Parts: sequence; C-alpha cells; structure tokens
Amino acid sequence: MKRFCLALDLVDDPALIAAYEKYHEQIWPEITASIKDARVLDLEIYRIGVRLFMILEVSDTFSFEEKAAMDAANPKVQEWETLMWNYQQALPSAKPGEKWLLMDKIFDLKAQ
Repeated sequence: MKRFCLALDLVDDPALIAAYEKYHEQIWPEITASIKDARVLDLEIYRIGVRLFMILEVSDTFSFEEKAAMDAANPKVQEWETLMWNYQQALPSAKPGEKWLLMDKIFDLKAQ
C-alpha cells in the first residue's frame, strides 16, 4: 500500500465552503465507484480555513495517470469535477490546469 498527500484551496467564501462540505457529506455514488475502481483503498479530506488536505491510500498498482484517464472517460466524474471547481481554486504554485497538488513528505517518525 502507498500513501499520497495532496493539497488544494477553496474559494474564500463561507457560503461556498459550506456548500462544498455539504456535497462531501455524501458524494455521488458514481464518484465513490470511480475512486474505488482506480484502486484507491481509502481517501480522506481535511480542511483548515480555505486549505484542503487529501490523504490517499492506494494499492501498489495505483497510477495517477491511469486514474486521470479513467476520470477523463467518465462523464459523471467530469460533471462532478466541473461542479467542484465552482468551490475550488488552484494553489498559488499550481501550473495552468492543475488542481490537487501532490505534497512532498519531509518527515517520517518511523524513519527516525
């Protein structure tokens, strides 16, 4: 199993943040299925202020490229992503078209 951490910002508007969180109380079943089909074993999202932090636990055969291709071919995922982009904004360091950015691990207690 592998773990990845990613970050993204929300639009700084309390009403939009509340709506975003409401959507995530029970995401669409097609989105849950697409996540699991990509061999994501667990996914958590945390928020502080406008910053989102996602933890992905994935199988050893997981691929970001394969997940992106699967998402691009899934109209319901594209609908979800378009909807979510109303609430999200790219991090200042993001390149055009980038959303969730992969974070670098800088410390691991187990390795000490």
